Amino acid sequence: MKHEGVIRRVLVTEKSTKLSYENRYMLEVAREANKMEIRQAVEKQFGVHVLAVNTQNYKGEQRVLRNRRVVSGHAWKRAIVTVKAGERIEIV
Repeated sequence: MKHEGVIRRVLVTEKSTKLSYENRYMLEVAREANKMEIRQAVEKQFGVHVLAVNTQNYKGEQRVLRNRRVVSGHAWKRAIVTVKAGERIEIV
C-alpha cells in the first residue's frame, strides 16, 4: 500500500487531546493498512520518530430506515501512534 493513502485524517476529540500530552496521537487510517505501513507513513508525512502503534477496528453501526430496511455505516480503523519525547504532530 502506498504511504499517501494510509492516513485519512488526524482525529481531534477530547480523548485525543488528553493523549497528545503523553506524545500519543489518534489517526483514522485505511482499513487495509498494517502497523508497519502506518509507522512508515506517519514518519514520512509528519517527520517524527514513531515508538509504538496500536490499532482498533470499528464495525459500521447498523440502523433501521423508515421502510424497515437495515443498512450499515462505514467501517473504519483507528490508530494510536506514540512518538518520541519532544516531537509533535502539528494539528491544523
